[in-house]
Amino acid sequence: VQLQASGGGLVQPGGSLRLSCEASGFSIDYYDIGWFRQVPGKEREGVLCSSVMDGSTRYSGSSYSDSVKGRFTVTRDNAKKMVFLQMNSLKPEDTAVYYCGTDPGCIEDYDHWGQGTLVTVSS
Repeated sequence: VQLQASGGGLVQPGGSLRLSCEASGFSIDYYDIGWFRQVPGKEREGVLCSSVMDGSTRYSGSSYSDSVKGRFTVTRDNAKKMVFLQMNSLKPEDTAVYYCGTDPGCIEDYDHWGQGTLVTVSS
């Protein structure tokens, strides 16, 4: 039972990238799925959460980075057991390893995350 992130890479400032999160061993139909990121030496930072309860993508103030509002969106395809993070207008400060995990209630209580994917924003 795991969620695996992929799709990272090197992108120039202002560019876009789409990350994928694929579930293995379980169905995501009834799970809130959260994206979080981490820079070595810094605290883990929640990015966005896809809520099953109300179909929304949650931003939770200081919990889910205000800096990504209007730039990042989350979508899901339950049939394919995948969740996507579309990142636009990328900034150097978005550079991090990105992970996805189950996050019941979208409260940054992650589980079942696997290897992350590195996003580097640099010219």
